[in-house]
Amino acid sequence: MRNGDFAVNNRFLRACRREPVDRVPVWFMRQAGRYDPEYRQIRETYTLLDICREPELCARVTRMPVDKLGVDAAILFSDIMVPVGAMGMSFSLQENVGPVMEQPLRTDEDVARLHAFDPEEALPYVLETIRYLAKALPVPLIGFAGGPFTLASYMIEGGPSRDYLRTKTMMLARPDLWHALMDKLSQAMSRYLRAQIQAGASAVQIFDSWVGSLSVHTFRGHVKPYVQRMLTDLAPLGVPVIYFGVHTGELLAEFAEAGATVVGVDWRTPLDRARQRVGTSVALQGNLDPVSLFAPPDALRREVETVLRLGTESPGYIFNLGHGVKPTTDLAQLQRVVEWVHAFEPQNQAARRTKEELG
Repeated sequence: MRNGDFAVNNRFLRACRREPVDRVPVWFMRQAGRYDPEYRQIRETYTLLDICREPELCARVTRMPVDKLGVDAAILFSDIMVPVGAMGMSFSLQENVGPVMEQPLRTDEDVARLHAFDPEEALPYVLETIRYLAKALPVPLIGFAGGPFTLASYMIEGGPSRDYLRTKTMMLARPDLWHALMDKLSQAMSRYLRAQIQAGASAVQIFDSWVGSLSVHTFRGHVKPYVQRMLTDLAPLGVPVIYFGVHTGELLAEFAEAGATVVGVDWRTPLDRARQRVGTSVALQGNLDPVSLFAPPDALRREVETVLRLGTESPGYIFNLGHGVKPTTDLAQLQRVVEWVHAFEPQNQAARRTKEELG
């Protein structure tokens, strides 16, 4: 597999499809960000959304972790709220807060005003960035979108929330309005992801970060049908689709059943237990606690190796964090983790190699 003049490292894609790999692949959620001094310098001049809208700069930021850390996949530098703006809902990204909506969504009229969009027309800079990176990167590029529950929660609450009171109230008190909103969001995000894939993304991830706030039966009745629709729509394109949320240990089996190619696992659920819940037909991704990166190197290495042992018990495993890289993380710690992951030899592989050496 080659992109332009580059031989592409495809172990990430092979692991997504549960195929044999020479090494455990690794990448990090939020791997392009404030832990990197070069990125912080760029942010002195540009806002996050400014970077997203400048394809050349966005491509540079997307690629920086590949060159500095040696990860096996790049993820497009963007934000899950970018397509929400294209649906006609104004927002701002506030430092140390997150997305803040200009006018939260509360009424039938608010939902009716949301409109579908053509990604090529509304967000051409996103697709231009992907086309450039797909030709230039030595590793696969992951595109992404927000999951329907997580986007709905920001839109209804007006910003981040601890209890999702207004969101859950709408879900239960106005199921007609809730389903109208989820229908619009799932269709729009599905179309957005399709455009990213057609532009050159080799895989995509659905970040439904806050869906773990739901009970299993609530997820089944009010969210899963829309996630399932998205995954079914993307399946014919033949690229891996990762579905991820935090606090989702009890929902992992539902993620696999919905049709995810790869199930992302946060740090609260051991990977062997996650494997029991999802079965053997999907790959797993995760799940080092991001705070472990602040431990001394010897303690960090023990944590990394524990995650690796549990993750590699079955085929189809990608090393990652259980959530995003924290802004004050030391870049050298991430470099160490990549080195240790690539040097790790699963027990079954080591046993096979020993057997071959002994004849």
